[in-house]
Amino acid sequence: MSRIDDLIQELSPGGVAFKTLGDVGTFIRGNGLQKSDLTDEGFPAIHYGQVHTHYGTWATETISFTSPDFAAKLRKAEPGDLVIATTSEDDQAVGKAVAWLGEAATAVSGDAFIYQHSLDPKYVSYFFQCEQFQGQKMRSITGTKVRRISGDSLAKIKIPVPPVEVQREIVRVLDSFSTLEAELKTELKTELKARRQQYVHYRHLLLTFPDDVPRAALGEVSTKVSSGGTPSSGRAEYYDGGIPWLRTQEVNYNRITTTGMTITEQGLKNSSAKWIPEHCVIVAMYGATAAKVAINEIPLTTNQACCNLQVDPAKAEYRYVFHWVANEYERLKALGEGSQSNLNAQKVKNYPIPVPSLERQREIVSILDNLDSLVNDLSQGLPAELSARRTQYEYYRDKLLTFREAAV
Repeated sequence: MSRIDDLIQELSPGGVAFKTLGDVGTFIRGNGLQKSDLTDEGFPAIHYGQVHTHYGTWATETISFTSPDFAAKLRKAEPGDLVIATTSEDDQAVGKAVAWLGEAATAVSGDAFIYQHSLDPKYVSYFFQCEQFQGQKMRSITGTKVRRISGDSLAKIKIPVPPVEVQREIVRVLDSFSTLEAELKTELKTELKARRQQYVHYRHLLLTFPDDVPRAALGEVSTKVSSGGTPSSGRAEYYDGGIPWLRTQEVNYNRITTTGMTITEQGLKNSSAKWIPEHCVIVAMYGATAAKVAINEIPLTTNQACCNLQVDPAKAEYRYVFHWVANEYERLKALGEGSQSNLNAQKVKNYPIPVPSLERQREIVSILDNLDSLVNDLSQGLPAELSARRTQYEYYRDKLLTFREAAV
């Protein structure tokens, strides 16, 4: 930051001028471009929704195109302009901007503004992310479910306008922060992938048994096998009660300590859902998570697409059964039917499992639980580390974009 301080002292010793976005540029609304108009090739095009989902601070290429004939009718951002999404259901996302730095113009949809200005484009785009902009913007957002901001409101927002040399130095520093953040994210994800591969490798080794180890069906090592039920939809009195209700999409090799939905006593009576005790092995039978497995750490109820195994502790360790079913995912899923490989309770109940001594099962569980913890600790640490870096980045970005205002 000393380089920036030196530049300000040299080029703007009396402080930095603050101007409105309308003073240094013009807002032009995009037009006409719908998602259905987007193609894989043709004239470059940016739809406002893509500003939220695909683009960062700046872009040199579009991910979508439209036909040249149709593009001729559309308003376009020239290189150096900003493309600003003006609507969102999230106040924080209203006014998200991307600096267009491509070699030629790009067509822009409605619900977006093209901002033509006289500043460094990346500098302005970084400003649109900072707390100064967010604080001013919030006062002008309108709408109920869909939130929006007008061009007139954006034009009144004040932006510090240091000399262009300072703008470019700020951009250089913030670009380097962004690069470091991306490198860290890649490094941590690579480490997580390696640990997961290691875990799967050792799990397979530990769960490969000689022929003399007894086999049984999952139903034979369980005291009870059941599935749940779903209360009638559209009945408010059946939902948002105090009874945890698990859906298949929540089953993902995890320990269930809470559920995304709850039902009421009336909902429980209306459906075939039943309470199951903690430490059941729950196998998803339908949909995208079919054949995936979880363990409930709390008593709960489930929908009908969950097969719930209450493991007999005299025959098997429930964590051993969990690890076995997780290891058998591909083979168990192959027994499913239809486009989503849906299972049924009978197939799960009849699926074979080796049953070594309880002592050996506990040894296997201890090793796999430790390996699982290593993976999960990093998995939980990854977003925490990235969040910490993001917070640090945002702090320095806001600091870099804070100036003493020059006297008028």
